[in-house]
Order: sequence, then C-alpha cells, then structure tokens
Amino acid sequence: MSHPAEQHGERDTSGVRHLKVLAAAEPAARPRRWRRWLTVALATLGVLAFALSFGLSWWKFTLYAPQYPHGLRLEIALTGLQGDVHEIDMLNHYIGMQHLTQAAPIERAYASYGVAGVCLAVLVGILSLGRRTGRLALLPAALFPIGFVVDSFYWLYTFGHQLDPRAPLHVPPFSPQMFGNGQIGQFMTFAEPALGFWLAVAGVAIVATAVEFRQRAVCANCVHAASCKNVCPVHFLGSERKQERSA
Repeated sequence: MSHPAEQHGERDTSGVRHLKVLAAAEPAARPRRWRRWLTVALATLGVLAFALSFGLSWWKFTLYAPQYPHGLRLEIALTGLQGDVHEIDMLNHYIGMQHLTQAAPIERAYASYGVAGVCLAVLVGILSLGRRTGRLALLPAALFPIGFVVDSFYWLYTFGHQLDPRAPLHVPPFSPQMFGNGQIGQFMTFAEPALGFWLAVAGVAIVATAVEFRQRAVCANCVHAASCKNVCPVHFLGSERKQERSA
C-alpha cells in the first residue's frame, strides 16, 4: 500500500532535510572549537611573555663623565638593580641622594606575586568574563608595564627631590631622564627600555589580540550571545558542548 504522500505525487523529504541540517551543523561547530582554543593559546602565549620578562632587565641607564669615558651602567629589573650600583651610590652620596637599593622595597619583595597575579587575572578573565565585560581581561596586562614605568618615575623623582642638605655638593632638585638623553650635574645620562620591558609590551599586544579575537570571532557567534552579560554562562570552553547539544 502506497504512502498518502506518494498517492498525491509527493515525497516525504523531512528526513532528508533533517540530515542536511545535521550535516551543516557539524562543520559549523569545528570553527568555533578551534577559535576558542586559539584564543586560549594566544592568552597563554601573552602571559608566558610576562613570566619570561620577570628574570630580565626592564630599564637601562648609562652615565657619562670625563672621569668615566666608558660610562657607568645601571639596569633596573623587577627584583632589584644590576650594573655599577656601588659606584653610582658612592657618587650619589656626594649630592645627598639615598642609596639606590633603598628604592621600591615593597615592589621588589612582592614582584613575583605581582607577575603571577597578572598572569592569573588574564587567564581567568579570558575564561570567565562575559561578552559585555570580555575586554576587561586586557586591563591587568596593560597595567603591568604601565605600572612599572609610573612606579619607576615616582622613585626617581622622589630620590632626586629629597636630597640631604648636609651633602658635600649642592645641586638643585632634579628628575632623572627616563627616555633618551639627560644631564645630572656634570654627568650626561642616557636611558632606554630594556628587553624585559619590550617583552612585557609584546605580551600586552598578544593578550589584546586574544581578547579582541575572542569578542569578534567567538562571543559574537556564540548561541548565548544575546543573553551573555558580565560572566560567561559556561566558562568559555564549556559552551562549545552546550552549543552542540542545542543544535
């Protein structure tokens, strides 16, 4: 006995249409999957750059004078100072400046925790923030090198303006130049960022790429995009499975 649809010259194509929908849905899930993992990989690469910068110098100073034709070198790292620190401290003593090793004691003591906190905050932000607040994951990354520059300038300004009036030599208060050429008394100075700083800047750029890629390529195409607000309802990577179930 023929099917009623066949009696009217029609064929039941509902099953074919269902198979076509499944065939179209399955390839569509694959780009979402690799895009999510690419976002996490970029964020991980960014925080790896932050971690590597921890053991490197962030800023370099060179002081030139007739008695030091080859210059005196000072390098600032997150954990302390390197270079001709003792010689420079001896010269600073004559103008009443404090020892350089007395600068930023709290920052140096907790630098490792700060770097770890920045790395953790970036990864948690990438995995947990929702579509509305997703770009906030870039904030701790951007504050990392900016905070270093601001803090370094604060200590240089403080040391250059809190000179001991009983010092053998009297010079007017000053702020050491952090970029390019400057002068302190008879010394010509040159300052520039070092490898650690540039590595941190590269980390910020990579994290920014991850955050923007997440917003445009993942969150904008997520099935939860309309309802997603401050927190990702499925913690970013987990949403992939729920999308496939709801397909």
